[in-house]
Parts: sequence; structure tokens; C-alpha cells
Amino acid sequence: MRVVVALGGNALLRRGEPMTAENQRTNVRRAAAVLGDLIRDGHTLIITHGNGPQVGLLALQAAASSESAFPLDVLDAESAGMIGYVLQQELGNVIKDRLFATLLTQIKVDPRDPAFSSPTKPIGPVYDEATARRFATERGWTIAPDNDKWRRVVPSPKPLAILETEVLSFLVAHGVIVICAGGGGIPVVELESGAVAGVEAVIDKDLASSLLARQLEADMLLMLTDVDAVYVGWGTNAARALGHVRTSEISGRDFPSGSMGPKVTAAIEFSEATGKPAAIGRMEDAVRIVIGERGTFIEKQ
Repeated sequence: MRVVVALGGNALLRRGEPMTAENQRTNVRRAAAVLGDLIRDGHTLIITHGNGPQVGLLALQAAASSESAFPLDVLDAESAGMIGYVLQQELGNVIKDRLFATLLTQIKVDPRDPAFSSPTKPIGPVYDEATARRFATERGWTIAPDNDKWRRVVPSPKPLAILETEVLSFLVAHGVIVICAGGGGIPVVELESGAVAGVEAVIDKDLASSLLARQLEADMLLMLTDVDAVYVGWGTNAARALGHVRTSEISGRDFPSGSMGPKVTAAIEFSEATGKPAAIGRMEDAVRIVIGERGTFIEKQ
């Protein structure tokens, strides 16, 4: 199958883990081994990835070292290059007879998207509540709970169009395994002149991956994260993992906007538009998720 595989930022740099180059390399190597199994099984992969922890760290570093810190769209590009480089290298170490490429990907958003006035996308490290509130006051951040911790949140507008679709289609048609839409892509808007310009935001990588999967006519959208399935009643004694579900059964349910919510929305959008399945689950289970034995497998009603 042609599969768009979306790797969660927290799967590449695990929750609570120190954000070091060594830890990221170790986790990317683990991801590359899993992706290598899918490639050896005969699947054609288009790989996307999150950047929440990484772009937040870059923003902290930029603010600490410069009076004029780079904007988020530039940091999105920087994180896509950084993660793409390591992932491309580790995939090449696992699979010797395939071509890999990392492509910086611009994605158009609406400058009037309500997300710009209501930030929801978590980035950077986690903090205790007192520290997060202090940083919010000192640095002008918007903060929100993230499980039992707190994180900075930024605007996450809806992706509307992928500007590099033709390039991606060309590469995939010629057998290249492409790493693209890193961190959800680089958010840009179209100006009155017809030119494009970057904006301060981080696009949700699952929604971007769903759009990418539709435009590249993928057979499946696979979202890999650090939890084994989609749960209803998450965080309660009544929590229950979902296995095989129809889009009609999962539509309208309330999932956290900064984590599982966009994944479920992305899955529904892809399956409803194409009639093909989407799946969500733990990275280590990828091979079994694809054949419907693990994770949450979502199909159109």
C-alpha cells in the first residue's frame, strides 16, 4: 500500500525525556527500524513528523541568544530540516537499496483562521503549573494543561493547500521515500500580490498529514504516537481503548484538542473523503496496526 505515516513529536522525543541530541537520535533510530519493517513488507511510505518539543526548544534557544528571535515559521523549517536529516540518515542505515529525501514543505493557511486568536498547539518542554504561569507572565506566552503538566501553546491554523504537491508526487512516482510536511509543514499565507509569506504558527502535523494523504491518493493514513490506541474516557476509571470503529461511531466525541483530538479529526477527514482506512497507535506496533491487529483502526461508515 501507499501509506502516509505521521510520527508524533513525542514519539521521537519521549514525554519528560531530556531534550538532547543523543535522546532524539536514539528515538529516531527506533522509529527508523519500525519504518524499515513496513518498507520491507512492500509498502510505499510518505513520512511526516511532529515537532512540538523540538520547535519549542528552538524558540527558547533563539530567545535566549538573540534580541530579535526568529519567528515560528522559520523555526518550523529549522526543526523540519533537523529531524528530517536524522530520520533520513537512520532510514538509510536500515534500508540500503532505497532512495530517501527530505523536502521542506510550505502549507497555505487562512490569515483569518480563528486559531490565531485561540492557541491550542503545545510546544516545548513541560513545566509544573507555577513555572508555566511565571513564564506566561514574563514571556507573554499562552499556556495550557498537558496531562499533569503545563506547556506553552501557539496558534495551529487549519492546513488548506500543500504548495509542493507536484514535487512530492514526482518523487513518490519515481520510488523515492520522502520525509515531508515536517512539524505540520511551514505555515504560509498568500498576499494580495500573489506572493507567499510565513506566519507565526505551528500547523498540526496530523491534519497536514491527512491533507497530504488525500492529495497523494494514499491507501492508508497511519498516525504513530506514544499511546497504544484512542481511548474514550481517557484519564478516568472508565477509560476504554477503541479497536475497529466506523467514522460515524467516533464523530462528535470529545477528545483533547492539543493531542488526540486532531488525530481523530484527521482520521475521519481522510476516511470520509477517500473511503480508505486510517489508524492510530503506538509506534512500536506499526506493522500490526497496518494489518488491523493493534491500535485504533478507523473506516468510513
